[in-house]
Amino acid sequence: MPWPTWDQAAVAALISGLVWLAVRLRPSRLTPHVEPAAAEFALIASLYAVWRLARMLPITATHGAIARAHDIAAFQDWLHLPSELSLQKFVLAHEHVADLTTWYYATVHVPALIAFLVWLFIRHRDKYPHWRNGLALITAWCLVIRFVRVAPPRFLPDLGYVDMGRQFGMSVYAVDPTTGVSDQYAAMPSIHVAWAAVVSFGIIAASTSRWRWFFLLHVILTMLVVSATGNHWWMDGIVAIALLAGSLAADTAIRRYWRRRSADGAVPGPELSPEGLLVGLAEPGQRQRVGDDHLLG
Repeated sequence: MPWPTWDQAAVAALISGLVWLAVRLRPSRLTPHVEPAAAEFALIASLYAVWRLARMLPITATHGAIARAHDIAAFQDWLHLPSELSLQKFVLAHEHVADLTTWYYATVHVPALIAFLVWLFIRHRDKYPHWRNGLALITAWCLVIRFVRVAPPRFLPDLGYVDMGRQFGMSVYAVDPTTGVSDQYAAMPSIHVAWAAVVSFGIIAASTSRWRWFFLLHVILTMLVVSATGNHWWMDGIVAIALLAGSLAADTAIRRYWRRRSADGAVPGPELSPEGLLVGLAEPGQRQRVGDDHLLG
């Protein structure tokens, strides 16, 4: 089933925004529950619509993409990183592993991200704005850096790579790399790894359960999967994680800046909803923590 288009997401955002406005203007016993959820869904749907629109921008230039891919491969060899080709050959030698690998790449990253956001919003709302903002920033970085064209390993058959997704019938890309919704010359950085890192590190940071470390497997498996399928270089994932760390640090710095200004009386503190909408600057003490800490909490 295809993912929602940008206009479908925009309509969903508009409807959710109207619901938020209605429950805000006509308060009832449901308002404390419906209002924050409607506002957050409107924001996420709007960001998704912008992301889909940006991904559809026609960037037909491919000049330098193959050369940069060769440069990355050479740089990784210089760093003595393990070869993606060796990993791909191992996976191809085991058909069931290859099937599972291509399926994981094509289907897991978006549902896992949605499930994480819902869980975090319901169970750990005080931490939700920080990770939502980090997600928005790292996605924006990926959209900007895509203007520097980089080919994925599967575009380098001269080095021995194959397109596993197409070989096993699980490709999410158009046959013509210059068409389709997804930009196939935007290998650097890996948005698959970026979103997986948000999920894994977000769960570890928010939860107090001893089982939270189990979810570190998601980002590790994603790194292996994107490399084995020939869709990304190791460096694509490494850069994505580094950019996520920078995005989260930037969000923390902005929060501290506004807190200092508010404490000094320089400007009145930003009046935000309990979910820290807009820029997510609300103090943890101003937000009610929802749920208790067991299993994933």
